[in-house]
Amino acid sequence: RGWLECTGPVTARGLAARLGVPSGAVDAALARLEGDGVVLRGSFTPGEAAGGEWCERRLLARIHHLTVGRLRREIDPVTAADFMRYLFRWQHVATGAHLHGRDGLAAVITQLHGLELPAPSWERSVLHARIEHYDPTLLDELCFAGVVAWGRFSPLAELAPGTRPRRRTAPTRVAPLALALRDDMGPLLAARGTQSEMTSTGPLALAAKTPGDTTVKPERLSAVAREVLTVLRTDGASFLGDIARAAGLEPIAAEEALWELVARGLVTGDGFAGLRTLLAPVEPAPERRLRALRGGRAPRRALPVGRWALLRGRTPTVSGDAVAEHAARALLRRWGVVMRELLARESLAPPWRVLLAVFRRLEARGEVRGGRFVAGFVGEQFALPEAVEALRAVRRQRDDEEVVTIAAADPLNLAGIITPGARVSPLSNQVIAYVRGIAVEIGEAEFVRHRLATPPLAAPAGG
Repeated sequence: RGWLECTGPVTARGLAARLGVPSGAVDAALARLEGDGVVLRGSFTPGEAAGGEWCERRLLARIHHLTVGRLRREIDPVTAADFMRYLFRWQHVATGAHLHGRDGLAAVITQLHGLELPAPSWERSVLHARIEHYDPTLLDELCFAGVVAWGRFSPLAELAPGTRPRRRTAPTRVAPLALALRDDMGPLLAARGTQSEMTSTGPLALAAKTPGDTTVKPERLSAVAREVLTVLRTDGASFLGDIARAAGLEPIAAEEALWELVARGLVTGDGFAGLRTLLAPVEPAPERRLRALRGGRAPRRALPVGRWALLRGRTPTVSGDAVAEHAARALLRRWGVVMRELLARESLAPPWRVLLAVFRRLEARGEVRGGRFVAGFVGEQFALPEAVEALRAVRRQRDDEEVVTIAAADPLNLAGIITPGARVSPLSNQVIAYVRGIAVEIGEAEFVRHRLATPPLAAPAGG
């Protein structure tokens, strides 16, 4: 014990040679000290075999604290503009960073796993910006193969106790939906039931709790939606025609009911093609009647493809700690560098104080780095080791007036969050043009394209 308190990490063979006693006696003494909780066994020096070294517990804690402090002091923070340039590459939006094919699409969905965006924006702007020559059939293949699923995972806003809704509002076609890896959906489904509890109790108290009932209250649904929901609960996964016949509805009415259930987070489909049809605008009833009076024929509407089923069958039993760690790792994959401000774009993320405990634990394990990576922001920041190297590479590289244009619904719409200026609503149908990580134009796509193509006015003589 006396030698271990001053030598630091050492092997049993090295300690036996230093003391001049048989190695068997040293092994027995180390085992007794380990049982008393005085020393710890592990691999503390690079190149040593796993579990081959010993170190006194308090001395190891001091070494670890000094190492973390030294690593944090080594970080040279970048500007917000350089951070945006890094994000364009990290999320494969910048020129030359796009991915290709089905494997590339799976990698993008892995990075954006569980992020809820306006439903039409996924194929209209987000996937097109990251996949070179994006083909919608690639997403259908991943869905039908059981790799990718989609749905709404965030909880709906609850009414205050003792109050009643004034009226039932039908969901719009821009309801938030997420793409997710089917094998990792358990924590997402459990997060809906634990998010409100996590805000008030913390993840430690949630470890002994099971997620609550997340069923939408009947008064929040229309009568037709309740009939379709009953059919799906009784018959299981069904095609649109089977649902319409079982509920005694016209196909167009069954479509509207399915979209209401999808937007409420109750129903999903086994493919993405059916969702595309639901997102397509339906001709309003007055226009249909006017067309009939004029003797015209309504355009043929494609029926949703694939089967429809409940998004949540049996609620998975996942502890609050597991939900928080799953969310922390998802944030690290998505952003590489995570700080509190980025949670403004995350509807399913636990509170920052909950994530902070997880990130500190991952830093203690050596899985992430902590420090000040982006200048101008208050609070702790954490990053993957490969993200730290990517930040340094971006700072050394200078972009020659490269323009990166993203849609307002894109997760990289961080105007007013990371970059200065007012925030741009994801529902505004606007685009943001960046040059060297700085937003230079915000507006409609045609307007921004015209402004970027117009050369700046020359300064007047003598001005």
